[in-house]
Amino acid sequence: MGKVHCFFLCLLCLFCACGEDDYTYTPIAFPDDDEPVVPEPSISDEELLDLTQRETFRYFWDFAETNSGGAKERYHPNDPDRDSHLVTSGGTGFGLMAILVGIERGYITREQAVQRLSQLLDFLENADRFHGAWSHWINGSTGNVIPFSPTDNGGDLVETAFLVQGLICVKEYFKNGTDVEKELSGQADTLWKGVEWNWYTQEKNALYWHWSPNFEFDINLELKGYNEVLIAYVLAAASPDYGITKEVYTNGWASNGGIRSSNTQYDIPLIVRHPGAQQYGGPLFWAHYSYLGLNPKGLSDEFANYWSVNLNHTNINYNYCVENPKNFEDYGPDCWGLTASYTRNSDGNLGYNAHHPANDTGVISPTAAISSIPYAPEKALEAMHYFHRNKDKLLGPAGFYDAFSPENDFWVAEAYLAIDQGPQILMIENYRTELLWNLFMQNEDVQNGLDLLGFQYNN
Repeated sequence: MGKVHCFFLCLLCLFCACGEDDYTYTPIAFPDDDEPVVPEPSISDEELLDLTQRETFRYFWDFAETNSGGAKERYHPNDPDRDSHLVTSGGTGFGLMAILVGIERGYITREQAVQRLSQLLDFLENADRFHGAWSHWINGSTGNVIPFSPTDNGGDLVETAFLVQGLICVKEYFKNGTDVEKELSGQADTLWKGVEWNWYTQEKNALYWHWSPNFEFDINLELKGYNEVLIAYVLAAASPDYGITKEVYTNGWASNGGIRSSNTQYDIPLIVRHPGAQQYGGPLFWAHYSYLGLNPKGLSDEFANYWSVNLNHTNINYNYCVENPKNFEDYGPDCWGLTASYTRNSDGNLGYNAHHPANDTGVISPTAAISSIPYAPEKALEAMHYFHRNKDKLLGPAGFYDAFSPENDFWVAEAYLAIDQGPQILMIENYRTELLWNLFMQNEDVQNGLDLLGFQYNN
């Protein structure tokens, strides 16, 4: 699944008008049976945030792969043995950070966390690596690569970057702890510093996504923005032993300025060019994955202010769903959010699609709105209340299910993906306390990398 990750327009139910004297009567328009009154929220905003974080945490704790402690690529409650040893490296990075949230929120003890994290870091230390990078999928029983595609059986630099984002947060969280915690912190630091970022340039001014021991750089996919891969360039610049130059960033990520966009939608500027979605913006995970640790507040370079990029991307996605040009059922201010997730295929079966306004099939992904809470808190919470009102359909054993479609008799994908669950618990925490942002941004190597690339940022 990897990278490639309803509006309910509230119906006014009761209208009345009062005359200016006691003898004027204005009839009351009662709702039709098909237009029920939307009830007041049965749960407060804070209770809803607590519930969402707590239940989503279970994905990375209760339903983790048993041998490694890593995050499974997917979890289907109705078929729990499906791909039960398929670990995703990027989702595992999200899981590392989720465990830190679990400590802070009291879901687990610090000692339980250290035990699980030690198990997981030992697994990552002994798993297959390719010039320091981990593969997209790893066999949780053996640590061996599971090919993501016929030629993708080696290092995946983007998934590795998502994993490293988590390792750095673990390093910072435990660095001043007990002797055991300091050892864990040092192990996390050593692991991420073993990634040979500069190898993945092919000695050119760009990073490349994949390298295989059998096919080398045959996939030849350059990391070029705007999308979810900014974090890979920041970490590559931060690496003390295998770093890249500013030119690699400027030419690769920013296309020597070609990343900029002058397009607007709903009078909102996109700021950056979204390949394949240049008018409305791409799937919303582009505003999430790189920014789970990397704080977009105050983050800017010569090409863009990334807080504005993500804020505008979110609001365009929201406004599109409110406008609802395809007239899909329930789309509106409290049912919105298009991103990569499971989807409903035309034959009714479960599939996968990168939903966005230019690729809208009537499927809403809860992670889109929930994970956007730092950018649009009121809008995100309104959507979360809609999800909760429909909890009998949408809330499962590891949080809200991955996708649903009111347009199709309220079809629900009763399944989960690590890369969709992770941003929910983490972005809610960043909205509430900035925990992961603070940990990641205080790292000296990260700051050195940002400085090298010419960023302005908050630390």
